Amino acid sequence: MTGHRVRGATAALLATLLAAGAGGCSDGGGSGSDAASKAASKAASAAASAGNKAAEALASATAEAGRRLDEVKGGIDAKDDVRLGATGTDGGHSTVAVTADNTADKEKSFAVQVDFRDTGGNLLDVVVVTVRDVAAGSSGEAKAQSNRKLSGTVKTEVARAVRF
Repeated sequence: MTGHRVRGATAALLATLLAAGAGGCSDGGGSGSDAASKAASKAASAAASAGNKAAEALASATAEAGRRLDEVKGGIDAKDDVRLGATGTDGGHSTVAVTADNTADKEKSFAVQVDFRDTGGNLLDVVVVTVRDVAAGSSGEAKAQSNRKLSGTVKTEVARAVRF
């Protein structure tokens, strides 16, 4: 999600505020130190607020993905029938090919939740992609793309998949 950008922006804000506060110091004491301390406190508060908003947005997206999959009528668990290709990028957004194997005896579609994670396993983004109208005994493909530009090494995983 925007976690990396939020952390980067708040780090830049903190550095700017600390530099501004430190620039006001005359001899390392007095009101200059108070100003730097207040600036650091305000920056930390802003960073915590931005981090909370990013976490709330991610939780909301995850909940929405779950609701979308829960609403699939007549769907059955198909996580074992779905695989992901190598993670790439397109315009800064992380992407991955989603392949669904239809082992049923008639045409089916798949709803697949793809989680985008950093190397530490932290959830960055969540999307649901549909692989439509896969013939019996065949495979179908779709592309999952993150909602936001993600930085660093991004890994993908199938969180849930439903065949319907």
